[in-house]
Amino acid sequence: MTWSTRELADLAGTTVNTVRHYHALGLLDEPSRRYNGYKQYRVPHLVRLLQLRRLAELGVPLAQIGAQGGNSLRDALRGLDAALQEEIERSRRARADIAAILHAGAPVDTPPGFEPLASRLSETDRALIHICTQLYDHDAVAHLRRMVTAEPPAISAQLAALPPDASDTIRERLAVEVARSGANWRSATWPWLHAAAKQTLVQALAELYNPAQRDVLSRAAAAVHEQPAAADRRRAS
Repeated sequence: MTWSTRELADLAGTTVNTVRHYHALGLLDEPSRRYNGYKQYRVPHLVRLLQLRRLAELGVPLAQIGAQGGNSLRDALRGLDAALQEEIERSRRARADIAAILHAGAPVDTPPGFEPLASRLSETDRALIHICTQLYDHDAVAHLRRMVTAEPPAISAQLAALPPDASDTIRERLAVEVARSGANWRSATWPWLHAAAKQTLVQALAELYNPAQRDVLSRAAAAVHEQPAAADRRRAS
């Protein structure tokens, strides 16, 4: 018994174009033909076609099927398995992040781990956190998360609403509150930052926050640095 191209494709659950493609790549031998020119596929063609379809289902590239033997294909499968494992892990992390965003009702672009805090953060603060999480290592990001959590929501809101022309009195009062909170995380002075990262963060602060907000952050940072020095002076006296 023999089959036409259409019949062979139907038996293998594929298309005529796929059969022709395999012929063009040299992966499937051409069958003999009838006196009228019609192809006569036999069982070995069906088996080979099913084998090719199986390898394609597993994700083996057609170029590797044609160029490699059984042992090399086994190595290719090991590589595919490792890649699939990485994809599964990436999908697992993505699902966990999606669940956290949906549960917290956070903006969809919230950086991972900051979903519960997103409602108290301005768009500007979220933008800065995005940059920080790219520049910081794992431990520094964890420290950042703790500082953002510790910052009183009222301070976050006041800083976000501070207009560029805020008075000196308002700026000084807010700077004192930021310093006292101990959570001045909007800073480019962290010791773990290398030069390029620090430069990036300085640029981000300059472009994301208005002049009054930057002034408040600068005053708060100065006040934080002054506190240990003042304590030392009191102990010395």
